[in-house]
Amino acid sequence: MKTVMDKEFHIYGRVLDVDTQDFVKAINAHPVTAQGEVVYEPSVAEFEQLPLYQTMENVVYGRMPVEFGHCSGWNNKLNALEYHRSSEIDIAATDLVLMVGLQQDIDLNDYTYDTENVECFLVPAGTAVELYATTLHFAPCGVDGKEFRCGVVLPRHTNEELTEDTTKAQGEERLLFAENKWLIAHEESGLDKSGAWIGLKGENLSL
Repeated sequence: MKTVMDKEFHIYGRVLDVDTQDFVKAINAHPVTAQGEVVYEPSVAEFEQLPLYQTMENVVYGRMPVEFGHCSGWNNKLNALEYHRSSEIDIAATDLVLMVGLQQDIDLNDYTYDTENVECFLVPAGTAVELYATTLHFAPCGVDGKEFRCGVVLPRHTNEELTEDTTKAQGEERLLFAENKWLIAHEESGLDKSGAWIGLKGENLSL
C-alpha cells in the first residue's frame, strides 16, 4: 500500500513536521471505543491545552481560530466522502488508512463521484498530515482489524450542526451536511436516513 510519504500523496496533501508525542500519549490513554462504533468529537478541551494546539492555530492555520478533536473507532469501509473550504489536519495516534479522492472529479451535472477514483494511503502512527481543501476524505480505516485513533484539526465551528434544512436545496448546497462540510454518501452507508446526499457510484470500498 502507498503511504503519505510517497509522491503520489502530494496532490492530496502533505506531511507536517510537528511534534505529536503529547497528543498521541493523551488520546491513547482514553478508553477503547465500543466495538463496531466510530466516534467524532470536533473539540476536546484536553487536546486544546497541548502545545500542539498552539502550533496548529498560530503556525499551520496562520492565527485562525481552530478546533482540535478526534475521530476514533472501528472502520474498514469508505461509506462517504466529504470536503471543506479549508485544509484538515489529521494526526494518526495509531497506524491508519485514509481513503481519498479529488473534488475536481465530482460530476457537477448530478453531483456524483465514482469510487474507482479513490486511492488509499497508510498514515503511520505519530504522523500529522494536511489534507488540502480539495481532497475528499471521510473516517479513517483501522489496520489489521484494530481500532484507529486520529486527531482532527479544523477551523472553529466546522462540522457543527446546521441551523436550517438543506435537503430541498439545489446544486452543491444540497451536499451541505454540517457547517463547512459537504458530503457525498454511498447508498450502503445508511447516511440517507440523516439527510445525506447519495452520490457515490460504484463499490463501497473496503479494506
